[in-house]
Amino acid sequence: MSAPLISGIQQVGIGVQNVPDAWKWYRKMLGFDVPVFDEKAEAPLMTPYTGGEVHKRHAVLAINLAGGGGLEIWSFTSRRSQPANFKVEIGDLGINAIRFKAPDVKKAHEWLKSQSKEAVGPLVALPEGEGFWASDPYGNTFQITSDETWFQQTGKPVGGVAGVVVGVSNIDESLVFYENLLQPLEVVYDQSGVFEDIPASIKGQRFRRVLLRKTFTPHGAFSRLLGNVQIELVQALDRTPKKIFENRFWGDCGFIHLCFDTIDMDTLKSKLQAQGYPFTIDSESSFGMESAAGRFAYLEDPDGTLIELVETHKLPILKKIGWFLDIQKRKNQKPLPDWMLKLMGLSRVKD
Repeated sequence: MSAPLISGIQQVGIGVQNVPDAWKWYRKMLGFDVPVFDEKAEAPLMTPYTGGEVHKRHAVLAINLAGGGGLEIWSFTSRRSQPANFKVEIGDLGINAIRFKAPDVKKAHEWLKSQSKEAVGPLVALPEGEGFWASDPYGNTFQITSDETWFQQTGKPVGGVAGVVVGVSNIDESLVFYENLLQPLEVVYDQSGVFEDIPASIKGQRFRRVLLRKTFTPHGAFSRLLGNVQIELVQALDRTPKKIFENRFWGDCGFIHLCFDTIDMDTLKSKLQAQGYPFTIDSESSFGMESAAGRFAYLEDPDGTLIELVETHKLPILKKIGWFLDIQKRKNQKPLPDWMLKLMGLSRVKD
């Protein structure tokens, strides 16, 4: 079997109206307190998704060093980021929720119930294991679940991004896309019916749910940090779902993209194009984001949900002393030493 071309979820993009306020909430509630970059700049390559105009933005990429993917917290600065003009429901087309992992789901539930002023649902049985749904202050839904891959113990109740819940119009078509993108991939469950755990405004709706899992393998510089990937596809069976970003820009309020850490962009691009999934954006060369750099590209799933791919070229290990790692000079794609990634914690922002 050939080596994987994607090592894990690098981050999920969250469009907000105020980056500092949103990042503070995600630091305090969910532990995303280590910045990889914090930058204000233009987004010239994203014009296909920003009305054909170059817009300015403020973006922070923050990680939780317990393990899992990060969050790219993003806001326009040249216009006001626009929310959806309807309440997003599970099953609508796009990223419905982030799945954060917790070392102990019950303790995570107790923590958020006691600390967050936002809605926190009950601890419930999921199709696999137990977990709960909750909301951030910006109208976004998230889920806390268990996972077996951890980078280190931090003592915090919640870890990083384990995956996402994606609303789709046809699960069978979406399965082909995600299997081609992430193979090898395991189908953990495929169930249809009424699910008591789903926070739907109208009770009794039927859904089809498929959980896909990409199991950790030691391929890629950041693979030990990122861990497993969980993608739950959800199809509403009793209603016509709405497209979450219909008539809005990438970067507006909500979950704007799902980003994967990519090991070999050229090979992945050729493979996906041959399968009928072309890149819609490709920086082609290295693109700087404050003190980090890499090649990035975008493509769409069958319902237009934006998938970002990033091949990292430069990573800040210890910005205070100007220590940056040139990933391109590494002769293999083995995981970076744990001690090196742990040094990033010295840049932790404390509240």
